[in-house]
Amino acid sequence: MKKIRIGKMAFLGFIFVLLPISILLFLLCIFTKKKIFGIGLLIMWGGLMSLFILSLILSPLWEKKILDKSDFYGNYVIDRNYFSGKQADWQYNHFRFEIKENDSIYFYVTEGEKVVKTFKGTISTVKPYKSARIKIKMEKPTHQILTTNPTIYREVWSFLLVFNSPKFYNMYFRKGTWKELE
Repeated sequence: MKKIRIGKMAFLGFIFVLLPISILLFLLCIFTKKKIFGIGLLIMWGGLMSLFILSLILSPLWEKKILDKSDFYGNYVIDRNYFSGKQADWQYNHFRFEIKENDSIYFYVTEGEKVVKTFKGTISTVKPYKSARIKIKMEKPTHQILTTNPTIYREVWSFLLVFNSPKFYNMYFRKGTWKELE
């Protein structure tokens, strides 16, 4: 379960705005005997609690995916939607890889469907933050794309692995299966 942290601004807002208004409305309700101040107090706190509960319910719709090691297992292809065009199509037809559950990685240099060369290696993960980061160790010699570990860009429902290639600059891989381009 997530810890709920109250920021300094929220705490100061509570102390200097909500608490005084609540006390004022409560005292006005008691001393003037008018229900409108009590109703105002209930509406204010009911609205705040409703917003808080609604934000807890809807938070999975905008929070980025928290990754663990098992999330990295699968097949990866070039994400042609991130940057489209001839270069992305060429990369899509020439590079893909898979990470298996035994922590091995197989990087394929291809000509469309045909695998021309396979580079093998292993993966491990580190968790310096909430979400895991992948570390790749390839057997020598390796392909120039795999000389550094990928940068991970997490999204709400998925993630991208971005390799910094000396020849092709950033290469964006996403989980998926290779299909012939039309």
